[in-house]
Amino acid sequence: MMERFQLERDAFGHLVLTDSEGMRHIGVVPVRAFPLTAPDDGISLVGSDGRELVWVDRMDALPASVRELLDEDLAARDFAPTLLKLHKVSSFGVPSTWQVSTDRGDSSFVLKAEEDIRRLEGGALLIASAHGVQFRIPDVKALDRASRKLLERFL
Repeated sequence: MMERFQLERDAFGHLVLTDSEGMRHIGVVPVRAFPLTAPDDGISLVGSDGRELVWVDRMDALPASVRELLDEDLAARDFAPTLLKLHKVSSFGVPSTWQVSTDRGDSSFVLKAEEDIRRLEGGALLIASAHGVQFRIPDVKALDRASRKLLERFL
């Protein structure tokens, strides 16, 4: 059961949660429980000490103003560009440098190990770069033939 709380942003841009007892918690961070499979279900609001302050079952159950604040913070935290095209791979061993086009523009990244490519439900992939950026491929079959052929060497 979700407890009552208020959420606002302070002058420094930090999220401030006022809990049901009137206590203010500065620097609250929203964390998705299932960021890939159910991004709007299960959001934990974590205090600066790393402890959960509030559990939110569903984002759509929140008031619009609170949902907007959480969406802003989550968007910055969940940065995962969608890989649209794979142009070139420096080698078919790892580490290798990949040159790609994403929904955020052209990019290149280093794939350290084949284990950094994770298979998700429905034929999706999540590729972690050496710098920790997660690149998503929602449907491998939707990629062009040349991109699929390069990618198959790593799967």
